[in-house]
Amino acid sequence: MANNSNTFPEIEFSQFKTRSPQSLDQPTLAVVSQIIDEVQSQGEIAIRKFAERFGDLATNAPLVINREEMTVAMDRVSAKDLATLRRTAARIQKFAEGQRQSLRSYQSNADGITCGQEAVPVLRAGCYAPGGRYPLPSSVLMTAVTAKVAGVHEIIVASPRPNAITLAAAAIAGADKFLVIGGAQAIAALAFGCAELPPCDVIVGPGNRYVTAAKQLLQGRVGIDMLAGPSELVVASDGTGKPQIIAADLLAQAEHDPDAYPLFLSTCSRQIAAVQNEIQLQLQDLPTADVARAALQNGGAVLCPNLQQLAEVVNRIAPEHLSLQLSNIDEFKPLIHHYGALFEGEGAAEVLGDYGAGPNHVLPTETNARFGGGLSVFTFLRIRTWMRAEQGEVAEQLLQDVVSMARMEGLEAHARAAQQRLEAFGG
Repeated sequence: MANNSNTFPEIEFSQFKTRSPQSLDQPTLAVVSQIIDEVQSQGEIAIRKFAERFGDLATNAPLVINREEMTVAMDRVSAKDLATLRRTAARIQKFAEGQRQSLRSYQSNADGITCGQEAVPVLRAGCYAPGGRYPLPSSVLMTAVTAKVAGVHEIIVASPRPNAITLAAAAIAGADKFLVIGGAQAIAALAFGCAELPPCDVIVGPGNRYVTAAKQLLQGRVGIDMLAGPSELVVASDGTGKPQIIAADLLAQAEHDPDAYPLFLSTCSRQIAAVQNEIQLQLQDLPTADVARAALQNGGAVLCPNLQQLAEVVNRIAPEHLSLQLSNIDEFKPLIHHYGALFEGEGAAEVLGDYGAGPNHVLPTETNARFGGGLSVFTFLRIRTWMRAEQGEVAEQLLQDVVSMARMEGLEAHARAAQQRLEAFGG
């Protein structure tokens, strides 16, 4: 039987079950659908109504802060904090620039047709950063800096009740406007626009279930990055990882949210006991212990018979974050196929990913890493193709193949359009 008496329960391998993706509940979707409908039909009147109702905005307060006001907010931030924000933004920018350079335009020529590809940024992006439990300037940097590197023409950050540090982060990231509300009404405002804001082409960033529901309902009208659920961390070890470091990593994930999912997989029972003990010790003076304790109950420690079966568990979970604290990581890596972000070795702490070592921290959750990746410059780019043919250059064989393919499908007008060119070009 699973032992649930511990703060961080041990789960028997034979009884471990992968968490099922959490579908958005109908009451949440119904509330969000109403908000979206009213914002679409009433614009700023509805946006203000909901923002005031949920405590994001005082009556007649401005909805949008311009770039100049964001820059002024930097004067209220200490020099030390500004330097930290700038260094973090620079690391994110450097990694994103490498991503952007890896995708190039190209062209090829065959049968008289010149074909090409170009990667073109969207014109306008909305970057959402949560601001409820904690202000998250890191999410502002992760989303807005990445959009800037992609070449997005106009960047609008949205976050409820922003403090000076959040506004400073937006200024450093190169945001053009700041929408000072949150929740579904903010996502709807980004999608439809209002008097002060044009509508966005893409909306990105993490958020609560109301934000996620709004992104789900608006997907198709605007592009989105992903539908993210509660944050996840799997730490995998073979008994060689230090218990105090593993416990610290699990607690860092657990303090995000009561719904967070911290999981420890090990092939060593003594290591599991040591990690459980460390968790209890470190909780004693942790300011966010109440949140962490709730999240720890969502996950647990699983004793795996061997590394092969440990890897099978990892692949079933497809975790958002995967930390490998193993004696031979290179030998183990070929066994794993699904994860949002990988952290190799004790030195590569998951919190380094949270706070801007380079790769983005907006990542797929709830097994979505099986088919998707994290936020990147590619999220803001459109791959467009083109072709060109000078009159008389199209190869006869290509045109004949088009005629044949069209008639295979019963589309005679298609065939005749190609036939016209055969005749015009002397085929």
